[in-house]
Amino acid sequence: MVETTERVLAEQQLKASQALTQLYADRIQLALSAGAIIGTWVWDLQADEFTVDEAFARSFGLDPALGRVGLSLEQVIATVHPEDRQGLIAAINEVIARGGAYAHQYRVRRTDGKYYWIEANGRVDLAPDGTPLSFPGVLIDVEDRRAVEAERDRAIMMLRTLTDTLEQRVAERTSELMRTEDALRQSQKMEAVGQLTGGVAHDFNNLLTIIRSSVDFLRRPDLPEARKARYLDAVSDTVDRAAKLTGQLLAFARRQALKPEVFHVGQKVRGIADMLDTVIGARVRVVAEVPDEPCFIRADVSQFETALVNMAVNARDAMDGEGTLTLRLASGRTMPAIRGHAGAETAFAAVSLTDTGAGISEADLGRLFEPFFTTKEVGKGTGLGLSQVFGFAKQSGGNVDVTSAPGQGATFTLYLPQVAVERGLDEADDAPAPLSPLGAGQRVLVVEDNVEVGQFATQILQDLGYETVWAANAEAALERLGRDGGGFEVVFSDVVMPGMGGLALAQELARRLPDLPVLLTSGYSHVLAQEGTHGFELLHKPYSADQLGRVLSRVVGRPAPAPAD
Repeated sequence: MVETTERVLAEQQLKASQALTQLYADRIQLALSAGAIIGTWVWDLQADEFTVDEAFARSFGLDPALGRVGLSLEQVIATVHPEDRQGLIAAINEVIARGGAYAHQYRVRRTDGKYYWIEANGRVDLAPDGTPLSFPGVLIDVEDRRAVEAERDRAIMMLRTLTDTLEQRVAERTSELMRTEDALRQSQKMEAVGQLTGGVAHDFNNLLTIIRSSVDFLRRPDLPEARKARYLDAVSDTVDRAAKLTGQLLAFARRQALKPEVFHVGQKVRGIADMLDTVIGARVRVVAEVPDEPCFIRADVSQFETALVNMAVNARDAMDGEGTLTLRLASGRTMPAIRGHAGAETAFAAVSLTDTGAGISEADLGRLFEPFFTTKEVGKGTGLGLSQVFGFAKQSGGNVDVTSAPGQGATFTLYLPQVAVERGLDEADDAPAPLSPLGAGQRVLVVEDNVEVGQFATQILQDLGYETVWAANAEAALERLGRDGGGFEVVFSDVVMPGMGGLALAQELARRLPDLPVLLTSGYSHVLAQEGTHGFELLHKPYSADQLGRVLSRVVGRPAPAPAD
């Protein structure tokens, strides 16, 4: 009975083992059919017999019959890529020594003569005493997988390279965009200035006519005192007008990075209106409607002025150079929704320009602020003016709107966020300037490369009570001053000169003679526009004798700036 039971159990175990073996064989056959496994092997380590199946033999161009009888390991290794042989032999020796699982990838030459990546997976069985008994395994085709992994590795490397250089590329791109933006802003300014050039020339010729005619009359010996005074006042007033116009144009056309600041928008609107009234053309009447109460915004002054001039130039062209242009300022307004952009209920300053021109068609209204869109003839506009207005408005937290109808003119309204400012900051100092103080014989070194201006400056200073010496350039001035200052108490120098400029001269004197004050003067200097005055007093040309006397008196009484490092 016991024997029968044992026999039944043994038969059951045999059947289970056969079933499991058949299952493994079926799985291997399925894998072989799918192409994943390209062959199997069994290595009897005790007999040193290496047998392979038919699939293995076909894959490597071996005789299937020989594969069943047994191959030498050398025959198998002969198909391995020369670069991979040493690694394969080392991996085999290592697993035989320790036993257990084995997996190794290498390249082999198949029947087509080409090398392909495979992965050998097997297991070394050891006897209880550690003697290696058998080494069965399978070969898996991993060529496609290796190709995918190689592509993945390349992608990862490219991504890593991109990441490593991304910051530098972003910085370079940002710098390039800033240069392009700066060039675009300047081109917009220059386009507007170009549009106004004719008006500028016309008005300057008018101013020069007044001065020249007045001087002609002043040369007459029999001119009555009353008429002489009238002509002198006309010359003085005209020079002031010319200086104001020049200053406005230089301020408008200057090159600088965006620099938001709080300013009285009403004062700027009045100033732009005065400039436009001077240069936009005699047939265009400019009207400014600005309330008395202060209104402040925070924006870039230069870009604000550019925006108003760009809108004014468009208005002038829409009126064909004849009509009325009205600039209005309204404070405390809410901003409506404009062209799909949300509005805002907070306080805005609304600056509008209304013309009496031909108006704008419905089709063009929606495209006015697109870059390079223009309704003007070829060569009469780039289409950048209104795009600058839109960009400035959005960058400043506002927007720009337009209303128009054919034959009824147009109104452009610039909305900019209003800011609160404490009382007193908007109050201009209207107190009359004191009379120019006279000098007391102080020695002044005048540095001016223009002969006429140099001689005239020395004459003015002598009339104001100073002793003067004139040097034609900075190098001559340094030689005249020497190591101890040459007895001079102040240096009055032009900025723009051949060779060493006035600012460089002042900085050199701050190092050599720190107690010697320097007063600079200039009509315009790109150096000052870019670098500033570095703490030195600057008197703008054209200056009056009274202005020179007051500023010089102040400079003589204070120490010079500390020398730059």
